[in-house]
This record gives sequence, C-alpha cells and structure tokens, in this order.
Amino acid sequence: MRIEIITSPNNELKETGFGSLLACTNILESIERMGHIVTLTVCTSLNDLDDIVKRKPDLVVLAAKYMPMKIVDDVWFSEYFARNKITFSGSNRETLKYDSDKVLAKSHLNNAGIRTAKYFTAIPGQYQSEADLPFLFPLFLKPIDAANGNGIDDLSFVKNFVEFEAKLLSLHDLYKSPILVEEYLGGREYTVAIIKAYNGEMIISAIEVVAPESTGGLRILGEKVKKFDTENLQKIETNNIENVKELAVAAFCSLGIRGFGRIDLKMNDSGQCFFMEANLVPGMNLGSSYFPRACEIANEISYDEVVHLMLDECLGRVIFKKELRDIALCKAKSLRQSSAAF
Repeated sequence: MRIEIITSPNNELKETGFGSLLACTNILESIERMGHIVTLTVCTSLNDLDDIVKRKPDLVVLAAKYMPMKIVDDVWFSEYFARNKITFSGSNRETLKYDSDKVLAKSHLNNAGIRTAKYFTAIPGQYQSEADLPFLFPLFLKPIDAANGNGIDDLSFVKNFVEFEAKLLSLHDLYKSPILVEEYLGGREYTVAIIKAYNGEMIISAIEVVAPESTGGLRILGEKVKKFDTENLQKIETNNIENVKELAVAAFCSLGIRGFGRIDLKMNDSGQCFFMEANLVPGMNLGSSYFPRACEIANEISYDEVVHLMLDECLGRVIFKKELRDIALCKAKSLRQSSAAF
C-alpha cells in the first residue's frame, strides 16, 4: 500500500506526538520492512495538505495531532483527512480532545464512574486563602494541556498556600491558561500501552515508571526527568498488575480511543489506582519512548512488531473501504450491462 507519515514542526512541544523527525524515520523504516511504499511529509502549509490529497495515499499515519498556524486556527490532521475521505491512523478529532485537555478527560471519566485524582483548576488570585481551596494540601500543580512533563518539577508538589500561589503564578505566566490542581498521590506510577486490532482484540502492556528520587524523597516525573531519560521503566512485580490493566482498559474504552493509546495511572498511599491522563499520539522514539518500551518490557514485542500492530486497525479500515468500493463498482457495471441488454 501507499502510506504517508504526516507530521509538522511544533517547536513549543505543547502537544504530544510520535516525536522528532528521527522517530518518524524509525517508523518509516519499520513500515518499509513490512513491504509498503512509504514517504514522510512535513506539513507547514495548507498547500502541503492539499498536495497529499491529490496524491491519494491509501493511508496517512499521523505523527502529530495538528499543524500550527499563525493567523488562522490550527489545522487538525484527523479532521482534515476525514473531510477529504482519506483513511488516517489513530483516533478522530472528537476523541483527541481528551489528549489535549486533561480536565476534559478527567471530567468525562468521572461521569463514567472511573476513578481519577480529585482536581480543580485555578488562576492567580482566584483563591484568597487555604480555607478557600476545594480540598486540603498536599497538592500537585501542572498545565492542563502541556506534554512531555513540561511545567512539572519538584515545585509542582505544594504543602502550603505560599507554595501554591508561587507555583500557580509561574505556570500561569508561562502557559497563559488555568492550571490543573490535583490531590497529590504518593503511590506507584504506571503507564499502559494499549493496541486494539481491527478485529477488536487488545494487546495490553502495563509497566511501572520510577522517577529518580529528588527533594525530600519525592519522585517527580517532570520535564527534566523525561528530557534526560533518567526514570526507570520496569515490569510490574506486584499483584497490582490486573487492577492497573483493568482501569487502563476501562479508560481507553470510555474515552472512545481507536487503534492505540497510552494511559497513565497512579496509586495513592493506600494502593488505590487512579487515571491521570491519556496520550493518543504516543511517543515512538526507538529505544526510549514509553509506548514501544512498555510493549517490549511487558510483552517482549519488538519495535517493528509494535508498528505493525498499530497499523493493523487502520489498514483493516483501508481494506474494508476498498472492498466496499469494489462492490459498488461491480454493481454499477452490472446495472450498465443490464441497461445495455435492453
């Protein structure tokens, strides 16, 4: 099949994606080994997208969620290719909003009865004292829509109102939007890579993420840790693994995720597991990104096999669409032949 990998420069790294051009090249080479004709296209304008439509690839693999625009609204790839009737990998625009907005995902899952950490949003000056806060310290502050641990550091963990105000102000100055405030969960941290095949079968790869110890014995999975890969990814050795998988699958299904996605979870000190966030265009850097590493650690699935499994669902849609088109052409031909006979 003719496949194009689609990405776009995003210097702010605000949104998650497969990663750098090197990660896209890793995927390209893997798809080539599957026997497909594949190219990589970096989109910077609507003309680039129009050219892709003219080429009519069988499938576009979306390595990013959108193309940033300076004057008009950002162009979401899933929305654009759906409108132009080109099959694309991953979830649709409606579902991707749960990746871009952590609060929206939490609200949706709360309404579905799925456990998430207690939370509220805040802007500087909104709360005048500790007594005004919706629940007690310690709290954890982070941006609503940033990726890769951006904005998260040791100061994200706050124990009093002075620390709360200081971190809130610094994040708000940087991100210019309300800040997510969560109850602090002091237990183990997990990430779960889920791949759902075209036939509905799921491959679930759950691992534990252990950040290095920092100030006061805390383990904060923040921006610097993720940037320098100083965290440890390991098999889940406790009997928690079934609870972790069950919660991750429940979140995956409730959010309506298609094909693949990564669900992040965390435990409290009592061992209860909570949804933290969803990553629906997960990092795919060979050797370091959580999604392929989870598959490798938990299920001994190689990078090439991960890419192959991720493509199973969308290639199934391509084949189904071609079969429908062939049936329609056969019917049209039969009708023409019948009309000619008369």
